[in-house]
Amino acid sequence: MQPRYRIIKTAILDAIENGVMKPGIQVPSENQLAQQHGVSRMTARRALSEMVDEGILMRSQGIGTFVSDSRPMSSMLEIKSIRDEIERRGHRYTNEILVLETAPASDAISQRLAVDVGEPVFHSIIVHCENNLPVQYEDRWVNPAWINDYLDKDFKAQTANFYLNQVAPLSQADHSVEAVIVEKDIAQALLIKPKEPCLKITRRTFSRGTGNENGSAAVVSHAVLFHPGSRYRLGGHLEF
Repeated sequence: MQPRYRIIKTAILDAIENGVMKPGIQVPSENQLAQQHGVSRMTARRALSEMVDEGILMRSQGIGTFVSDSRPMSSMLEIKSIRDEIERRGHRYTNEILVLETAPASDAISQRLAVDVGEPVFHSIIVHCENNLPVQYEDRWVNPAWINDYLDKDFKAQTANFYLNQVAPLSQADHSVEAVIVEKDIAQALLIKPKEPCLKITRRTFSRGTGNENGSAAVVSHAVLFHPGSRYRLGGHLEF
């Protein structure tokens, strides 16, 4: 049996996907949801809060909670597994592994991973899908000095991001976002038109749990993530 708060989330998701609740429409208050579903106000608050965190709803202080833009939204302030994001929305996650190899580090990659030019490093390209529709093209380079079994993992069962965070817990990251027109092969993999704009997220992650003798943070991976602009957003809620 589903927890009570998930029943509320499912009901709201169904209403959104069926067109009953459209973007910009105000959803019932915590009190109204509690009465409708016979639960406590705290349970209703958890359902709404999780949906705000997932980008499905947006909260306006002192006014209420509203249905967001139909595109999923990822937090700019947190690094989450794309699989977790998709499944928390109640949608089906799948992926397609395009590249999983060892390759010599180019000048650019050597600088980003802090390795010598030509040193063997791990490289993966994975397309992540939500309900069979591509939402992220992940081009990732990994430093083998800290993650020596990367190529042996089943990334159909778990995402690269999830695995890396298990074996080398994230301690810090460099993070940038820009709008770009992608190369033809990336557009084809994302099933978008050649000139359709994408969000490009460049991220370099560090960990202190990777065996550094002096305890300093070491570079674990460098990833470039492309999202079709028509299917994805970045945002979040800030309090001061």
